[in-house]
Amino acid sequence: METVERLIRSTQELLWERGYVGTSPKAIQRAADAGQGSMYHHFAGKAELAKAAIERSGAELRAAADVQLTGEGSASERIAGYLERERDVLKGCRVGRLTADPDVIADPMLRAPVAETFEWLRTRLAEVVAEGKRSGEYPESLDPQRIAATVAAVLQGGYVLARAAGSVEPFELAVQGLIDLLPEATK
Repeated sequence: METVERLIRSTQELLWERGYVGTSPKAIQRAADAGQGSMYHHFAGKAELAKAAIERSGAELRAAADVQLTGEGSASERIAGYLERERDVLKGCRVGRLTADPDVIADPMLRAPVAETFEWLRTRLAEVVAEGKRSGEYPESLDPQRIAATVAAVLQGGYVLARAAGSVEPFELAVQGLIDLLPEATK
């Protein structure tokens, strides 16, 4: 694996575990088995490397979500597939956790890929709901944007509840509760 790839991967992991403030250049270099010169040869500094890592995490989240959302089945089945896919719940969402990091949110360069990822997710979920409306699965009165925002909020909130409890149970309850409500949207 090339040095630049090791730097990005290591930064992704460290941001997920420690956040931006807790991720020092030295920790990145140690995790990536790269020297200071290598890091600064490829990136102007920690912020530029963190941006690349956040963009990569966002791209990976989008790719994983799109597998379920583009697959076979009804809109409700695809949304349920997305909600139920395997996750490391107690670690939280790689991208969502960054919203609690004040340094990420305060820096427009670092916040942008986080916001873009969630905008993509809400848009993609809304497209699936709209497909469900067109096929007659959902009533015409259903608002795809609101449903998409609800799905994203339940998922991210489920992570928070699970981490606070130290148990995946609150996450699973939230996800299953939302899945239980999806057929109700057809009434």
